[in-house]
Amino acid sequence: QVKLVESGGGSVQAGGSLKLSCAASGFRVGDAVMGWFRQAPGKERVGVADIERNGVPRYTDSVRGRFTISVDHAENTLYLQINSLKVEDTATYYCAAAVDGAAAAYYADYMFTDWGQGTQVTVSS
Repeated sequence: QVKLVESGGGSVQAGGSLKLSCAASGFRVGDAVMGWFRQAPGKERVGVADIERNGVPRYTDSVRGRFTISVDHAENTLYLQINSLKVEDTATYYCAAAVDGAAAAYYADYMFTDWGQGTQVTVSS
């Protein structure tokens, strides 16, 4: 069955970097739309980026230029490189997949069919 396992979160100072990973099994990441979402304490979950089956990435405005989403097909893993971290980036980060040919986009989390358990990112000033 489909399984997504995130890792790479941690506590960092503002201005630092992290690389989040999402190991996928039960499907090929290249056959799905893959996305990253985050949920800050007391706030709704929001999408930050996705990468389409053709490899084209999309980002929400608040992270464009600082976040990079990528896929390693050999490792069947989704990544999110986060640079120039800000305190407001503090959240639990989730990866998600839209498999079976379904359309999906980071701004519509209901389109994603499978979710990981999340990894915590905490940024201090």
